[in-house]
Amino acid sequence: MITLFGATAGQGVVWYTGQFYALFYLQTILKVNPTSANYIVAAALLMGMPFFVVCGALSDRIGRKRIMMLGCILAAVSYVPIYRALQSAAGSNVVTAVSAVNPITGAIALTPMTAENGVLQPAKEVLPYSSLRQLSTDVTAWKLTFLIFVQVIFVTMVYGPIAAFLVEALPAKIRYTALSLPYHIGNGVFGGLLPLIGLSVVAQTGNIYAGLYYPIAVASLTFIVGSLLLRETSHVMIWKEVAEERTQ
Repeated sequence: MITLFGATAGQGVVWYTGQFYALFYLQTILKVNPTSANYIVAAALLMGMPFFVVCGALSDRIGRKRIMMLGCILAAVSYVPIYRALQSAAGSNVVTAVSAVNPITGAIALTPMTAENGVLQPAKEVLPYSSLRQLSTDVTAWKLTFLIFVQVIFVTMVYGPIAAFLVEALPAKIRYTALSLPYHIGNGVFGGLLPLIGLSVVAQTGNIYAGLYYPIAVASLTFIVGSLLLRETSHVMIWKEVAEERTQ
């Protein structure tokens, strides 16, 4: 339970927010052309990939817990400003979203709305480029890419050290089960439900930032639980456990 709520739950929501929710937000809320949005997120991920190794290596030096907790709290306090900056940079001037439920499938569809002369009307699509070359020359696209990249950095901070932490935190006799349960619940449930919860909250409130309250709450919870109860494991040498058993 400490590993779940003190590490993997926060890691799961930070990971899903920085990649999946960011793409959903660009395409569905800010009306960025779907192809352009995919290119933007892909570019941010490529730029952020080396930092998984950097954060993993850094955790060997200064500790796993410190980097993961810093990633959680930075994400929690930065998400709303970052997504406000995304809204401003996109230029679609979306102020709210109205929802409709498909009477046959029950699926929720969002229509982003912009206000002109005090009247709400559907927002127009932005960055409607058909090629990567056209997109790469657009300043707006690079602003959006940078804001997604910042979120990917948070992902690398929580995800880079997590594998080593989970292995070091658990004894070999129960490691497979004790590692698997919190990891998959943290990512599959806490992280996996994020797009659905975000969509539902935005649909119910009309607030385009309301979907962020869930990852902010979970990341904050992980920061508190992890800071208080999680033990640092970077000094643990897992092979010593085997050596001790052999000597006995």
